[in-house]
Amino acid sequence: MQPLNLLSYNVQAGIASRQYSDYVVQSWKHLLPHPERLANLARIAQLLRQFDIVGLQEVDAGSLRSSYVDQTQYLATQGAFPHWYRQINRNLAPFAQHSNGLLARPHPAQIIEHRLPGLPGRGVVVAEFALDDGERLAVGIVHLALGWRARRQQLDYLSQLAQEYPYLVLMGDFNCGCDSKALRNMVRRCGMRGLDCELKTFPSWRPRHNLDHILVSRPIEVLAARVVDYALSDHLPISMRIALPSGVKLMAPSKGSGTA
Repeated sequence: MQPLNLLSYNVQAGIASRQYSDYVVQSWKHLLPHPERLANLARIAQLLRQFDIVGLQEVDAGSLRSSYVDQTQYLATQGAFPHWYRQINRNLAPFAQHSNGLLARPHPAQIIEHRLPGLPGRGVVVAEFALDDGERLAVGIVHLALGWRARRQQLDYLSQLAQEYPYLVLMGDFNCGCDSKALRNMVRRCGMRGLDCELKTFPSWRPRHNLDHILVSRPIEVLAARVVDYALSDHLPISMRIALPSGVKLMAPSKGSGTA
């Protein structure tokens, strides 16, 4: 058995929120830099050091509001991850570059970007890790739409994507919980594990909604899952410890550059 420790975290571009009024009072931080942002990300990086693969949502790829710091790269460096990748989904340069981010200790064999249906600005980035049985473990990082119609289309797209991989992890901010019929249907159709109504992540100061999920295909065993009490965003991070089937292992990491 080869366990892997996973984490998914919507970091809200490094903005700490502690109450609903912060969305109004701190709204300017979504457009302009502020000195607390990097300090907040440095604290997040300390948490990330415990994990093997991390999926990030709402990271900025380097614009005015982030003081031109690529936040995925910064978290990779501070968290000592040798491999990282960011997918820019909404480029509002020079003011903001909304992205998904991947941090990994094992070396991805391939990274694939997908644009999700609906209005522009939503995507899934899939990292494929080679396994010694000739297959690949695919880890997809998502941030789905707020609107239910677009989100239903996006979940249908993920259902089709799941058919391509016998070993699949989908993690991120799905913007919906167990009360979503579309999410439940996707999980059922794909035979995935991990949908747990008790793992509430939003809002971070009083979590009542399970918007963030880590879902895995049936051959993968879920050893443990929990919400991490680390309120440095408006979402709490969610973690999962998984194991590949007996006898299946990740291929030995190959040498490569810092960017996957």
